[in-house]
Amino acid sequence: MTEKNKIYTAITEMISISVQPKYEAEESNPAIGKFIYSYQVTIENTGMNKVRLLSRHWYIVDSIQIRREVKGDGVIGKQPVLDPGSVFQYMSWCPLNSPIGKMYGNYTFERIEDKTTFEVTVPEFLLVSDFKLN
Repeated sequence: MTEKNKIYTAITEMISISVQPKYEAEESNPAIGKFIYSYQVTIENTGMNKVRLLSRHWYIVDSIQIRREVKGDGVIGKQPVLDPGSVFQYMSWCPLNSPIGKMYGNYTFERIEDKTTFEVTVPEFLLVSDFKLN
């Protein structure tokens, strides 16, 4: 699999997080340092407990060492509840000031049954513009 189609996956506490990033050439403008990436996140509950995604905490780093931190409730305005065996997918995007970067972080989940919270790792994934792959 090429870097262009790569899917990054991590499993924590029986929650599988997979991310597939994509460079958005039509939305980007390299001449002015504007590089836009989308990414699809797939969250799968492989455990036996019903859970809710409460919040996200991302780190975004580009190749010129600009580092941003993003925290907030839910994802794309939602706090999805996942039954055992269920899947939630969403698309989001990220701007960078350079043609290469990376993102990583975690989600905070809550077990519905006993209200305990736990952290789930979002795997580090690369953001690479198409022309850097040649």
